[in-house]
Parts: sequence; C-alpha cells; structure tokens
Amino acid sequence: MQKYRNKDFTVDETVRVDEIKDVDPSIRSVSPMHITGRADIDSARVTFHLKMKGYLVLPCSRTLVDVNYPIDVETTETFLIHDSDFYESDEEVHQVKGDVIDLMPIVREILLLEVPMQVFCEDSSEEGAPQSGKDWEVIREEDRKQKIDPRLAGLAKLFEQNDSSDS
Repeated sequence: MQKYRNKDFTVDETVRVDEIKDVDPSIRSVSPMHITGRADIDSARVTFHLKMKGYLVLPCSRTLVDVNYPIDVETTETFLIHDSDFYESDEEVHQVKGDVIDLMPIVREILLLEVPMQVFCEDSSEEGAPQSGKDWEVIREEDRKQKIDPRLAGLAKLFEQNDSSDS
C-alpha cells in the first residue's frame, strides 16, 4: 500500500456476498455488489471512500412475495496501519491485521445494516400470502379511511344531526 501513498488508488470491483444470507435468513438473494471509490493512503492510515450498489431480494411484509430492495450506500472506512498509532476522530477505525486490508467483512456488515425492518411490494395483486380468509381480510390504510364500520354507522348519523342543529 505504501507504494500508492500520495497517489490515486481507485476501487472499481464487483463482488459476491451471498454468505450474508446465512446470517440473515430473511435475505432471499443478493445481487453482485458493484463497489467503487478511492483510497487515501498516508504513513499511518488508509481511508477508503466507497459506494456500493446492487440489490437484495427480501420478502414483502404483507404478501411474502420477492421484492428487489435497492442498495445504494456510501461509506468511509479508516484502517490504522500500525497498532501503536493513536487516531482521534468521531468515526470508527479498524486495525490492519497482517499485511492485507480485507474489506469484505465491512461490506457484509454494511449490507446487513441496510436490511429494512419491513419492505412492501408495489403491486399487491401478485401471488403471495392470502389477503383474506374466514372472518378476516387485510385492510389498507387508504381503504380504511373510506369505509365506515357498519357497527358505527348510527354514530356517524348522530354526528351529522348535531352538526345540522348547531347551524
């Protein structure tokens, strides 16, 4: 790395990170991740400025169909070259182990942190989990606002009568 000190060191790689499916079983598939960026190298540390693009296939929280969840994340990761170097900053730093800087554990960690708690598919007409059954049905927020519960219809009429008598 020291031969690239004060020179441009660019990163432009496509990597496979299928092993994150073993860590998070909700991830059904992982596209190859395209990683671009640069590294700033000096005598004490190496700082990577990276951008990762690709997608994860996750289950829709409502229907369980596959959803392509886009990944487009930027990160800055700093590695200290020597154990004794003291580096003060708000950012997390990593120690270089041996003679190699391995970015794959960081790429995996960032991808796992990008998995949302819920993801919804755009088109709910696709096959997936049932939307109704015996004595139940899934009601969307926009449908709920338009429908009045039949048990409360009499109450709605009462409010209409009060509004007209106040005038």
